[in-house]
Amino acid sequence: MGGESTGKVGKLGIPTRFWAWLWLGIAAVYLFLPLVAMVWASIRSPTGIRLDAYGEVLRAPRFLETFGFSTQAAIITILISAALVVPTAYWVDLKLPRLRPLVEFLTVVPLVIPPLLMTFGLIRLFNNTPLTNSNQGLYIMMLGAYVIISFPFMYRAVDAGMQAVNLRVLTEAAQSLGASWITVLTQVVVPNLLVAILNGSFVTFAMILGEFTISSLLNQPAFSPYMLDLSSRRGDQATALGVISIALTWGSISLLQLVGRKQTFKG
Repeated sequence: MGGESTGKVGKLGIPTRFWAWLWLGIAAVYLFLPLVAMVWASIRSPTGIRLDAYGEVLRAPRFLETFGFSTQAAIITILISAALVVPTAYWVDLKLPRLRPLVEFLTVVPLVIPPLLMTFGLIRLFNNTPLTNSNQGLYIMMLGAYVIISFPFMYRAVDAGMQAVNLRVLTEAAQSLGASWITVLTQVVVPNLLVAILNGSFVTFAMILGEFTISSLLNQPAFSPYMLDLSSRRGDQATALGVISIALTWGSISLLQLVGRKQTFKG
């Protein structure tokens, strides 16, 4: 037993661990090389390395305006999506398991409908209504479209969290102590699914921050259309803005992840 090799050997006599690290390294280069190229393009100038593009972007009034707009829209979308998905997934898992394939199909539909087609369909459907006759109405329509396209990510995350927790036993235990359905949902289900909800929120936040089609067609001052407009005028600032947006996105996601971990430890 003591003489056995600790590592498996694959084809050509090369250890399996080597292939694992090789493919991991290739994936890392594929993912991070474009980021390195973006940073280099944003600081390179004919006179050397300069950070002027970052300062100009951060001082631009539209940067904070558009980023704040998209961040606010993302937070509202996450709250609405979670409020719709969590009770639905919980009820289907607990009471209507036969409807689970149907619900899964409905949550996947937004992935196969192009945002361009969906936005034009919403505009045609609500034409000559308060939703299309005012900027506030267009904003509400944009949030509705965001909630729709967030369903696949939020539902998959919540459903995976439910499969890891025996909610049926927890529900029966809470009801045996006299808890109502609202109490069970808010004090039993949501705390046990908090990490799963945050995982769905991470993807939703990143997706909405980079979303272009819906916000552009509905004439909303979102972050992604501002990046496109800036790229047509100042390429170096647009590249710097892309680097900043990636840093802000990962910073926000890390903050949410930290909150989720603290809640998990408390639980």
